[in-house]
Amino acid sequence: MYDLPPDLPRLRTLRTWYAMWLSRIDEAIAAAEQQEKEKKQGEERRPPTPDWVIELGIGVGRPPIEVHVGGCYTAGKRQRAITREQAVAALDEGIRACIHCRPDTALGVL
Repeated sequence: MYDLPPDLPRLRTLRTWYAMWLSRIDEAIAAAEQQEKEKKQGEERRPPTPDWVIELGIGVGRPPIEVHVGGCYTAGKRQRAITREQAVAALDEGIRACIHCRPDTALGVL
């Protein structure tokens, strides 16, 4: 009958073994479902990408060094969201525009 051993002790051993594995599989499924739930919640709670950011330098006062369009892949970790008016003002003050996302072109500042 299905290549199972005929005696009761070995059948019970197999039953215990498979019950243990089913339990481990159920735990792994529950953990994966929890991770998916947390990932989805994180994505829902993530603040929206700002329209404009200014990258800040290193050191005392952290001077601004470059203006970026929000979400620019070259913007460093030291950045701050700014308004459109602040971005235009920063470019007018001589702060460099990112050569990749071209905020000066997007803002109409040449």
